[in-house]
Amino acid sequence: MFEEKGGVKRPLILVTNDDGYKAAGIEALVEMVKPFGNVVVVAPEEGYSGMSHAITIKVPLRLKQRKHSEGVKFYTINGTPVDCVKLAMSQLFTNRLPDLLVSGINHGSNSSISIIYSGTMAAAIEGCLYNIPSIGFSLLDYDENPDFEASIEYGRIILKQVLDNGISRGCCLNVNIPVLPMKSIKGIRVTRQNKGTWREEFEKRTDPRGVDYYWLTGYFHNEEPDATDTDEYWLNNGYISVVPVQVDLTNYSEIDKIKKWNLENINVYAEKNK
Repeated sequence: MFEEKGGVKRPLILVTNDDGYKAAGIEALVEMVKPFGNVVVVAPEEGYSGMSHAITIKVPLRLKQRKHSEGVKFYTINGTPVDCVKLAMSQLFTNRLPDLLVSGINHGSNSSISIIYSGTMAAAIEGCLYNIPSIGFSLLDYDENPDFEASIEYGRIILKQVLDNGISRGCCLNVNIPVLPMKSIKGIRVTRQNKGTWREEFEKRTDPRGVDYYWLTGYFHNEEPDATDTDEYWLNNGYISVVPVQVDLTNYSEIDKIKKWNLENINVYAEKNK
């Protein structure tokens, strides 16, 4: 895929996002990772925020080559962030898997419960399903052209640690950066996901033809505002949060409780209907 100079095999890094290939965040992410290896960008042609782990099954996917530069190859597809990862693995990385997958830099927070809606983090989760060390980066700024200086500088610190130490199989990292100038960032904290929910509200409107429609609004409800070990707490106190995220969603503490349920009648019914 890349010509190795002097026989030196540089790390191979896959970059994607959910805001689309024209987003300023993906340009900042490429800038962040370029010093660490050769970069392949595979990004959606348009924004797919809030699509979570959606995949495209009703239309064919089209892979387009875009701008290439020294050490960076750029492609787009007409699909979701997870489509980007899957298609890249199938068509571009046939001889060698990436050494690292990074997703973002998302325009807006993916802390707390937002992770389950996030296309940015879905791409990172898909990466770890291939056993590739994967990281999702998000900046808590929804502006189209935010200041990514702190994201890039601190992101490189995290990247180096991941490349040096790896991440356990079935795990990826959810990294969120507060909206602060570089000099105001207090540091990095490894923490846990805050318990919270989005309280959705739908604003009812009427279009010019008299037909009603609904526009999603809402607010975040923090279910543990006094906790001091969560991503929300540290972000609110000027730190970058790093949450290790696992793919396995099993609630192991519930298994033994549910095994104690009276399921005998169900088992008898199953035996009679074999």
